[in-house]
Amino acid sequence: MPKIIVFLGPSLDLPAAERILAAEYRPPAKRGDILAAVADGADIIGLIDGVFHQDCAVAHREILAAVKKGIKVVGASSMGALRAAEMDTLGMTGVGKIYRMYKDGTLVSDDEVALVFDPVSGYSLSEPLINIRCTLKKAEAAEVITPAAHRALLAAAHAVFYPQRTYAKIVAVAGNTISPATKERFLAFAATSPADQKREDAVAALEYIRDLAAKGT
Repeated sequence: MPKIIVFLGPSLDLPAAERILAAEYRPPAKRGDILAAVADGADIIGLIDGVFHQDCAVAHREILAAVKKGIKVVGASSMGALRAAEMDTLGMTGVGKIYRMYKDGTLVSDDEVALVFDPVSGYSLSEPLINIRCTLKKAEAAEVITPAAHRALLAAAHAVFYPQRTYAKIVAVAGNTISPATKERFLAFAATSPADQKREDAVAALEYIRDLAAKGT
């Protein structure tokens, strides 16, 4: 079996990841971690989570160095989706909806997937904008909010700095652009039926790597 190293953090909990794919799981990648995985003999590297602003982010050149050595580098969900959209023409493989949204220009900024998390537990302390987008779309489809409320809440989400993004904060920032009743309905919906696109894409990436490994790639 090929040696698989996956950089994973708040996008997916470790027990769930291990049920999908047997691999060596490491914390969210920072600058130099991909090169370290190469040095440690990885055959496949899964880049899901990575640091953004609290440390130096994964460099393009280290991913390219891995690819040039014949290592399969798969990106999805968070930092992995961002880097894959930038480097898929150079040999990196992207998986999932978020990767495709970066690729087609629907998403542009790393702000879309950025969040803050507890470094010990890995628990998310803020909500990434991409998940907020998907939750708003889901809420409108369920007729919990109107298209106008959707626009107002998305504008409020954009206005909140990423470490402070929570559904309660977004609703507060939206202010009187939406009614109290709509706020209450949306918060109840977000508490019980939120979209988690980052998790879905992380699962898809691990399943892809699992299938890749089974083929002996």
